Amino acid sequence: MQIEQPGLSGDDYRILKQIGEAHRAIRRELGKRIIGQNDVVEQVLTAFFAGGHVLLLGVPGLAKTLLIRSLSDALGLQFSRVQFTPDLMPSDITGSDVLVGEGDERRFKFMGGPIFANFVLADEINRTPPKTQAALLEAMEEFAVTVAGQRYTLPKPYFVMATQNPIEQEGTYALPAAALDRFLFTVVVDYPTQQDELEMLFRTTAGRDEKIERALDQETLVRMLEVVRRINMRDETIRYAVEIVRATRPDVSHSPEIKDMVECGGSPRATQALILGAKARAALEGRDEALPSDIRAIALPALHHRILTNFHAEADNVTSRDLVRKLIREVPRPAFDEPFVEKKQRTGPLTWLARWLFGQPRKAATQATLNAADEK
Repeated sequence: MQIEQPGLSGDDYRILKQIGEAHRAIRRELGKRIIGQNDVVEQVLTAFFAGGHVLLLGVPGLAKTLLIRSLSDALGLQFSRVQFTPDLMPSDITGSDVLVGEGDERRFKFMGGPIFANFVLADEINRTPPKTQAALLEAMEEFAVTVAGQRYTLPKPYFVMATQNPIEQEGTYALPAAALDRFLFTVVVDYPTQQDELEMLFRTTAGRDEKIERALDQETLVRMLEVVRRINMRDETIRYAVEIVRATRPDVSHSPEIKDMVECGGSPRATQALILGAKARAALEGRDEALPSDIRAIALPALHHRILTNFHAEADNVTSRDLVRKLIREVPRPAFDEPFVEKKQRTGPLTWLARWLFGQPRKAATQATLNAADEK
């Protein structure tokens, strides 16, 4: 079945070129404050241009808050931060009706909460009860909130980045699967390298505060987000994304590990995340087509929080990230995306005799080459 997709117009190609230029400009501006963490920055930008939200997992002090604040400065958009605590109420996030005026002029007026911003940082989202966590779900999915029966539209673009400390779990409330599924990507923030940490210390302890210049205007940015969804993608690439997600479901997967270790696999929303993420990644690189390599590049942040493992996986110390990596290697790729295989060189008589006498010294190197090609 041929899948009908909207094509790119001439004006879209002009915008696409601007996306590539804006990507480089944004990375340059973020580099004034964010040292290293290239994969994290790239995944956050990809999620933003795909129109999704991000959950950052990392210990305190890894510049998670600084990243989204700097990104909002680079894009010239309104930033809001919400510190999630056990006593936080839903109205503290969404806002509420307050009584204003005097005498006969008194009336109720809606006062929007911190959720009414372009960039919303939900700091330590797992420290607040599920009732308050749920206040974000409607906003993240429908880009609107309902208060006292009245629906209020959120500004565009709208981007939520939540943070979570994966180490300290006392006094926290684990995010349910429905809440996790609202995040396009879950990004793991690791410690910086030694060189990056040294450079970061030199910058932050010298009293310098680099000013970030605005790289885009809001109208152009909204237009860019619309063009991203029209990036070309072959039917074979779409089916490849579908096969990867279906392989995470234990009832239909051909993988014995998935059947044995997975309680619940990815839903169609996981496939949407793969496709939108791949299109955004292609657009950021200035390409008009999303390739299977784009799907593999964002499969880990898009899928690992959508795969719920069982006690068998825990007993074998296997995580959902391990299973996603396994599926990336095992799911058949489209015919036009065959991995590179090194051609065997013709062997002369003397070389053949030497190998017969002294073994195969190139075997390990050849295997390493094939493994590296398989990872691409």
